[in-house]
Amino acid sequence: MAANPFETNLDMNAANFEPLSPLTFIERSAEVYPDKTAVIHGDWSYTYREFYARTRRLASALKNRGIGIGDTVSVIAPNIPALLESHFGIPMIGAVLNALNTRLDAAALAFILDHADCKLLITDRSFSSLISEALSICAVNPIVIDIDDPLADSGVLVGEMDYETFLASGDPDFIWHAPKDEWQALSLNYTSGTTGDPKGVVYHHRGAYLAATGSAMTWNLPKSATYLWTLPMFHCNGWCFPWTVTAVGGTHVCLRNVEATAIYDQMQKHGVDYMCGAPIVLSMMINTTDENKAKAPKGVKAMVAGAPPPAAVLAQIDAMGFDVTHVYGLTETYGPAVYCDWNPEWNDKPKDERAALKARQGVRYHALAELDIMDPETMTPVPWDGQTMGEVMLRGNLIMKGYLKNAKTTDASFESGWFHSGDLGVIHEDGYIELRDRSKDIIISGGENISTIEVENVLYKHPEILEAAVVARPDEKWGETPCAFVTPRDGKSPTSSEIIAFCRDNLAHFKCPKTVIFAELPKTSTGKVQKFVLRETARNL
Repeated sequence: MAANPFETNLDMNAANFEPLSPLTFIERSAEVYPDKTAVIHGDWSYTYREFYARTRRLASALKNRGIGIGDTVSVIAPNIPALLESHFGIPMIGAVLNALNTRLDAAALAFILDHADCKLLITDRSFSSLISEALSICAVNPIVIDIDDPLADSGVLVGEMDYETFLASGDPDFIWHAPKDEWQALSLNYTSGTTGDPKGVVYHHRGAYLAATGSAMTWNLPKSATYLWTLPMFHCNGWCFPWTVTAVGGTHVCLRNVEATAIYDQMQKHGVDYMCGAPIVLSMMINTTDENKAKAPKGVKAMVAGAPPPAAVLAQIDAMGFDVTHVYGLTETYGPAVYCDWNPEWNDKPKDERAALKARQGVRYHALAELDIMDPETMTPVPWDGQTMGEVMLRGNLIMKGYLKNAKTTDASFESGWFHSGDLGVIHEDGYIELRDRSKDIIISGGENISTIEVENVLYKHPEILEAAVVARPDEKWGETPCAFVTPRDGKSPTSSEIIAFCRDNLAHFKCPKTVIFAELPKTSTGKVQKFVLRETARNL
């Protein structure tokens, strides 16, 4: 058989192949935009030339302390320069970045430090008490470096030196190398704390590179972008935006405290035009003073994901002049992997219909090979009818390597060659998916499936409701019935009967809450409602 000429003397070599890594983005931007402002933090700012030098100093300093390929370096900090720099400096020497959730308790942090086998810990002094307790619990004994941020308003130094001194020990001209294998681990993100099934999600360089470029393509992100850090960098590595914004030479505006006044002040001061966040961030921006809202430049682009945003919230933020792109993903997919690719024809539809369309999760990112809604038992796709529910399944380059030291759960998640998301949804005639619930959140009442998201969307339309969440409450007759937890708007006091009547006017009656509880909703650090807490409350009613 004759040799295939396209496979003869056409080998991969150093001249024609380079493993993909998002670390190359900072090298290029420092070369192409050396004097452009890269980072702003309070009254301090620095250029891409300086940004690159600082990350190389960090890499050099880490190497001098014996940190190398496969070693975990953990960082606990708000959205400040040190955490941003860590996304480059740590993996430059082949180490793995573990950005810690700042809302976890000491026991959960200790568990993560041990499970990740942390070799060096960089900690902002505002978390000194928490970290001191965690270090007293964990078995590992990492080198500890303090971030002495002048904008921090509390805490003490607990490490052997501060971050700036540590950087000063490194070489700004340090020669680093991209990984020889793009499958090499880049970062480690935990989706839970101390559990019997730890989920330390491992990212590789290739996936992060493609996720970063995917978001730049999805958003048409320009090099003039001024990006405000309203999304925690510890969450899916800030949806890979430390690398995305750097890739286009945009400006990172750091934000220690994510609250409405601080957001609007930074928008006004720096001409912010891009931001990301969970629906809770949008609600925060909606439910603030008119004085704050007046500070926002027109046409700010906001990417939103997390819990599916209620259509009512999207309609309100749209009316304020924000351009929202709705995306969907999980920690296991590097953050966003699906987005609501807006059809210009939808612009002529009524406001409420536009908001409902924007609330769909949408279609796959360019780097995601496949996205479908399937019956998880038969692994067959559901009809494109917008009605038949199945599990969201994904496969391709935007899927994690797997869970660290957890082969059983990794294998289960990748069963049949697809990543099983655990999210339930439908697929519409145009191929756009729409989430209906988490598989564990669906309510089965009298044998009928009730989507909690559908009920919540109706509750959010009530003019006196600020926030709402729906879970199952055990019921002797029906098995389960919907139980609504509601936070009223300031100065409003709707009654349970009024809310139930409102739902009955807008939903099939069997889907309506039978119980309404008025309370502040418990949330995770990324703004997702902790439904397991609400389910426990409902069970004990």
